[in-house]
Amino acid sequence: MITIKDLLNKIKWDKNLNPKDYNIFYLDRISKTLKKVRYSDIKKMEGNFIIIAREGEETSIPLHRIKRVEEKGKVIWKR
Repeated sequence: MITIKDLLNKIKWDKNLNPKDYNIFYLDRISKTLKKVRYSDIKKMEGNFIIIAREGEETSIPLHRIKRVEEKGKVIWKR
């Protein structure tokens, strides 16, 4: 299985893929629920974190908390 880091890089760099088609679901450690983030909200990847920029705020999400990636509503990767 492809690693989450490799998948995120593939979505970013593969000219045949449209990043706007992807949603990422991560486990929020406070609410203990899955939160959805559009791939287009990712500002950058630093080490083992993705940095999300929404509404003027940045949030760091560890890659190990990403549980699922969907393309147009279809699950393409899950942990």
